[in-house]
Amino acid sequence: MPLHQEDRRLAARLLAGDSGAFDEFFNAYFARLYRFAVHRVGGDRDAARDIVQETLCKAMRSLEGYRGEASMFTWLCQICRSLLADRYQQLQREGRRFVAIEDDAGARAALESLDAPDDDPELAMRRSQLAGLVQSVLDRLPTHYGNALEWKYVEGLTVEAIGLRLQVGTLAAQSLLQRARAAFRDGFEEMYGTDPGLSP
Repeated sequence: MPLHQEDRRLAARLLAGDSGAFDEFFNAYFARLYRFAVHRVGGDRDAARDIVQETLCKAMRSLEGYRGEASMFTWLCQICRSLLADRYQQLQREGRRFVAIEDDAGARAALESLDAPDDDPELAMRRSQLAGLVQSVLDRLPTHYGNALEWKYVEGLTVEAIGLRLQVGTLAAQSLLQRARAAFRDGFEEMYGTDPGLSP
């Protein structure tokens, strides 16, 4: 699998203390990570900004471990998802939960709705609300499950392409996707009391 050479060069410049590289890093990733995070915290903008800032700080502390096997953005999303999971666990310990945007999860084919555009503003808003529910469940899953489901249903990758990303065969990728869908279904039922109705 080819390494992400441009991202590795940026990481090297950051490690060398290049202030221009930090500006480039921040400008390239803050807004994208904010969009990644905001639905996952129920639309709480302040919480999303805090999570993104923490993600970027943690990434800076961990840069020596970045090898370029995944893109910088994918690597940052993995850090962000881990921090979101920590946040969820903290809220659970405090007897709170993420505020569901829409408790009536008429969630048939919920994952497919994650990134589906629509010209109807009302339908687009409902899809966006449902996406918030779905993403909060994804963030509770093991990282490789959440990644595989997003690659399949958001990025539209084939099972073969997912296998290449995971460096496993097609059958192993298909098996992982089946387990990930089952874990997603169980998580959705646990959090929202309804089966999202995913087909196997």
